[in-house]
Amino acid sequence: MYTTLMNSDKFKDATGAHAKIDACAGGAFSLFGGEIEGMTVELVPNKRIVQAWRANNWNAGEYSIVRFVLKADGDQTLLVFNHIGFPEEYEEDLRDGWEEHYWSRLRNYLNN
Repeated sequence: MYTTLMNSDKFKDATGAHAKIDACAGGAFSLFGGEIEGMTVELVPNKRIVQAWRANNWNAGEYSIVRFVLKADGDQTLLVFNHIGFPEEYEEDLRDGWEEHYWSRLRNYLNN
C-alpha cells in the first residue's frame, strides 16, 4: 500500500491516472494530471504518509492535511485515513472523490 501511494508508476497502475510523486519528505506531488497537488510533509516507510494536499480548484495557498497510517493486521494491512483542514464547501466532493478515485481503485488493484 505504501509503495502504491508513493510511487508514480504504481499509483498510475492502481488509479489509471497520471502521477508525479517525489517520494521523500519535502517532495512535491501532482496527481490525476494536476487535479491534486501538494507536498509530502512526513514519511515513515511502510507506516505513515502525511501530505499538504490541495485540489487545483481551491484558492491559491489553500492546503489541507492528508494522513495515511498503515498498520499490520495479520497478513493484511489496515489503513487509517484522515483528511482535515479542507474548505468546508468541498466536503461532499472530497468524500465522493476519495471513494471513486482512490478507495475503489486501490481495492481493485491490490486485490488482483
